[in-house]
Amino acid sequence: MPTCPAPVRRLDTAAAAELTTTAARLLKFHGSATSPGLPADLPVMCAQLSSELRDALRPVDTADGLFVLRGLRPDDTELGPTPGHWSTVGDAGALWDVVLLLVSTLMGTPIAWDGQQDGRFVHNIVPSPGHESEQTGASSSVLLTPHTEDAFHPGRAHLLLLCCMRNHDDIATTAASVRLTELAQDDLEQLKRPVAPILPDDAYEQARKFAGRPAPVPTLFDSPEGLTMRYDPAYTPLEETDEQWREAYGRLGQELARVSVAVSLEPGDVLVVDNDLVVHGRVPFRARYDGTDRWLKRASVRVEDRPTRPVAEHDEHGYGQAALTAWAA
Repeated sequence: MPTCPAPVRRLDTAAAAELTTTAARLLKFHGSATSPGLPADLPVMCAQLSSELRDALRPVDTADGLFVLRGLRPDDTELGPTPGHWSTVGDAGALWDVVLLLVSTLMGTPIAWDGQQDGRFVHNIVPSPGHESEQTGASSSVLLTPHTEDAFHPGRAHLLLLCCMRNHDDIATTAASVRLTELAQDDLEQLKRPVAPILPDDAYEQARKFAGRPAPVPTLFDSPEGLTMRYDPAYTPLEETDEQWREAYGRLGQELARVSVAVSLEPGDVLVVDNDLVVHGRVPFRARYDGTDRWLKRASVRVEDRPTRPVAEHDEHGYGQAALTAWAA
């Protein structure tokens, strides 16, 4: 896998200070990053940010489908120890929750899920005891298979943001854009067929119990912006598919592996991923559970009226899982 860096957008000292100072004002006013009233204030505060900062925080705009925002500097000591589970985070790193929400708001509308991490708009991704071998963000000892985020749901994010709090071991996030792959026309046509469903992952306990029939969905589809993708092999029942489609799916996986890059995030880095173009994953590592393990904060963003999804997705049940938006449309 190439270790070439992802595209980087650098914030200078003044821009980073503007962003963190604005976040600190919001946090002080509301008292908590999870205050119900905070999301509604995000667009107002974002409108007051400088044009230079807003330009730096524009959405992804290249075929790579990603970039790293660099220049923010969390204090490792102030953060406290890496929690052993998302539910024990409390207010640790609350300032960076608000920073991530401001960045998200400049790119679209932050969304949350009623069945994941108590409906929070910012998730904490930490290795957790007992979850080492799962295909979720709480795992550690296994390769987190490259996937598009929340691929099972029609209301999934258009953009995924991962903000690094701690990464002493330089554990890499992997990423690959479908627009950099080279697939035969026959394979493209196969993968545009709705053959297999994508099931909810293990982080969605209630969705996995949903009684409705899983609907097959296309893996690839065309949009006015180009080829887009919906992909999660760990939760796709490949054994139920026909041989031609399965072989094409395998070649897509090989191509994504070929063009994949490994991104080792530094504290303060925000990896911004176009969830319609890019699969992301993570290399295996050995968690210590001593307060020094890798710690990311994750936000999901929906870009309203973005024409990258098939119309048929409107009829999907989403396994009963409701997406929550940061403010009323």
